[in-house]
Amino acid sequence: MNMHERQGREPADQTILPDDIGGELSRITTEVIEVSDAPPIAPPAPLTPDEVRTILMSLLLTMFLAALDQTIVATALPTIGRQFNDVSNLSWVITAYLLASTAVAPVFGTLSDIYGRRVMITVSLALFTVGSILCAAAPNMPVLIVARGLQGLGGGGIMPVVQTVISDVVSPRERGRYQAYFSGVWMAAGLMGPVLGGVFAEHLHWSMIFWINVPLAVGALFLLLPKMGKIPVFHRRRKVDWIGGVLLMASAVVVMLVLTWGGNRYAWLSPAIMAMIGASVALALAFVWHARNAEEPFLPLPLLGGTVVPYAMVAGACALGAITGLTVHLPLYYEVVYHLTASEAGLALIPLAAISTCGAAIAGRTMARAKHYKRVAIAGTSAATVFGIVLTMTTLPLWGLLIVLSLFALGLGTTFPVSVVSLQNSVARPQIGTVTGAMNFFRALMSSFTVAAFSAILLMALGAGISLGEHRGPANAIPIADMITAFRYVFGAAAALLATAALCIIAMEERPLAGPSTPVEMAE
Repeated sequence: MNMHERQGREPADQTILPDDIGGELSRITTEVIEVSDAPPIAPPAPLTPDEVRTILMSLLLTMFLAALDQTIVATALPTIGRQFNDVSNLSWVITAYLLASTAVAPVFGTLSDIYGRRVMITVSLALFTVGSILCAAAPNMPVLIVARGLQGLGGGGIMPVVQTVISDVVSPRERGRYQAYFSGVWMAAGLMGPVLGGVFAEHLHWSMIFWINVPLAVGALFLLLPKMGKIPVFHRRRKVDWIGGVLLMASAVVVMLVLTWGGNRYAWLSPAIMAMIGASVALALAFVWHARNAEEPFLPLPLLGGTVVPYAMVAGACALGAITGLTVHLPLYYEVVYHLTASEAGLALIPLAAISTCGAAIAGRTMARAKHYKRVAIAGTSAATVFGIVLTMTTLPLWGLLIVLSLFALGLGTTFPVSVVSLQNSVARPQIGTVTGAMNFFRALMSSFTVAAFSAILLMALGAGISLGEHRGPANAIPIADMITAFRYVFGAAAALLATAALCIIAMEERPLAGPSTPVEMAE
């Protein structure tokens, strides 16, 4: 009898394993998965630089469509109202899109983790295209509003799915550079939207702002779908928790209505607003209870915990909220204090939007090279906080204000790639779509909340009789000194948001990023 035979006859419970081997075995996952959920035995063929470039261009075009339709309609609203002889419901043309796109962001993110990116990006673009066609052909205002809601369903799905596809194509270390590209597209769409909408409404026909989406969406699908088959597959088929999804969407819609109507259509303390706040709280609590008790919840609550995800979400939401709130309200400040026209005030917003993209690009390239990638965002948000405080304490000439706002935006922009990549890098591959959808959801809510909060600050400082939605008429009668004083509170609120973002990034765990230490340049 040899030594191996004697060892084989010893009772299993008497065998003592070394501590290091026992520790490794204790960490082996015991999850049992279906055969259909198992990863492929052979790894997928890597994408060539040309294929990555093609996918990137199609995704940029796709995101541009969704971002453009949030702003392109604004300048065409008077023309639409005159044609349909309905001015009272014009705001719903924008509100319907925002409500739908915000509510479905976490839904599409989770569904992309269940059914795959190819299916959900196709569904999103199809809904967006059909909604655009119905908007262009709408015979009256109610049909246009419903069609805008359908278009919003597609637009809200585009954002999280596009960001998830990028996470499947490139490594976390390289991902920050690509997130900077998307920040640039988003800002370009925000600046171009009102201009294009005005040109189409004045020189062509307002329906062109919707017809133009059709060839662009078809072109994006034509570029993207042939390459989607080569993208690595990380989704896992499982049962869809539709009850949780409906509860989450319903609570989001009510919250958005509160933020849209509060202080405008209804007073903040009116019975209607208070009832809606109560309903949103009840729906949110019902969602939390259901998520805790469901076998496979729509949005697993533990996914939102930990040392990375909550801090990254809050930091990104605060930064986006600050820049959105300032973009909406600064034209009023420019017109009253510096006597700019509406078009000049729009041009004065370019530094705030464009320079933030430069900050995102700097952070993205730093992440591809630096081990301690958080430092660029910590420095950026801290500097933005300081410049925000400067705006609250001094009154600057226009050129000085634009310089300080540019520096503020440069620091603010560093938050976006660091927060997105850190968040995606901290979760398992089959959950990236879910956490990305949740991130977009909370960012949209924070942007709406910030716009409402800044409006409330101005109303309290200037008086309830001022109509902030119209920059003409009563706004022109506001004394310059009163407007300067009121905006010091606005700038102070923006600085507080950036200080919160800085604290969150400092507290966020800095996990190593997988991928090459230097970025792989795209093929020329």
